Amino acid sequence: MINLFDRNKNFNILLAGILSIVVGVGVARFAFTTLLPAMLEDFLSVTNAGLFASFNYAGYLSGAVFSIFMKDINVKVRFFRIGMILSILTTLVLATTTNETLWFVSRVIAGFGSAMVLIVGGAIVMLKINYEDKTKAMGMHFTGIGVAITVTELTSQYVLKSSTWSDAWMVLTILAFVISFYVIYILSFDKELKKEAPKHKVSKSMFTPYVILLILAYFTAGVGFVVQATFFPDIINSLEGLEGSGSLGWLIVGVAGIPSAIFWMRMAHKYGSVDIIIITFVLQIIGILIPTFTNNIYLNLLSGALYGSTFIAHVALFMHYGGKLAGANPVIFMGAMTAAYGVGQVGAPLYSVALFERYGNYNASLYVTAFIVSLGIVFLLSAKKVIKTT
Repeated sequence: MINLFDRNKNFNILLAGILSIVVGVGVARFAFTTLLPAMLEDFLSVTNAGLFASFNYAGYLSGAVFSIFMKDINVKVRFFRIGMILSILTTLVLATTTNETLWFVSRVIAGFGSAMVLIVGGAIVMLKINYEDKTKAMGMHFTGIGVAITVTELTSQYVLKSSTWSDAWMVLTILAFVISFYVIYILSFDKELKKEAPKHKVSKSMFTPYVILLILAYFTAGVGFVVQATFFPDIINSLEGLEGSGSLGWLIVGVAGIPSAIFWMRMAHKYGSVDIIIITFVLQIIGILIPTFTNNIYLNLLSGALYGSTFIAHVALFMHYGGKLAGANPVIFMGAMTAAYGVGQVGAPLYSVALFERYGNYNASLYVTAFIVSLGIVFLLSAKKVIKTT
């Protein structure tokens, strides 16, 4: 019989890690995308939606940078818990008010909370898990992103059938609150770790041309992630004949995302991280461009599947590879890469909003996004050349 309350069982640690992502990334971030069409119909403008997304990612970026300097595991556990609490409280704000100033503040704080849950929580899972192959374990952990999208999408759509978007936010708040008890209990230690965390100096020499090119590539992945992460359901709904299909498209994103980290991590183990990341970039570009040239329902659902199965892979592949390259201090590269990703996330909604206001549709935003992601391929090919010549 499985004891779900044993803090040291691998299954429980992975389950708690996945559930933490449901709260910190699903409820605190992706539920906004799920509920966006309903909020746009009611009171929200596309401009403010883009600004809210940008503020959210600014908060995430600050959390990512902050995590770089977090060395002590006991401090990590504390800030992970703070991230969980912030994810819940900021969702409650969206459920109880339409004051836009409060929304802006809550989106920034929610972004910081998401970073604590995803980055710091991921580090706790990696430390606690007792697997010989931690790559496999982290691939399983990152399935949480797909699960988070799927759970929040299904929950939100169920509530929207008979209630309002604010009721959906309240249900998500309660769901996150209930889940958090289990997560906080499992992702902690039986006693405070007294051992002094090893101190590793950050040296500029760690940031070789190869590493810098990888960081630049991950910046473009941040851009590739955020436009569809913010607007995907509305992009689908805006296509002629596909009104109302956005929620199905977003559900496909989540379902396709669930196995993607495990699949692509295995491919990376077999064929090399950089080559596999290039393939995922190519697939992501195809997915980004599909809504610009067709309103075929099946192709646009394929766009969602390509998006879901690649953006989650990028997080898993880059985080793992960066951690591996950094050796004794993985959080340094993971933090630096996430900061670059965060810069892409903050900027992309801003140009998306500007282009939407100018042209009245999402096509120009998607063209620019596809171009920037293609630069990521250029950076990765350059990184391969750098390795060959050194």
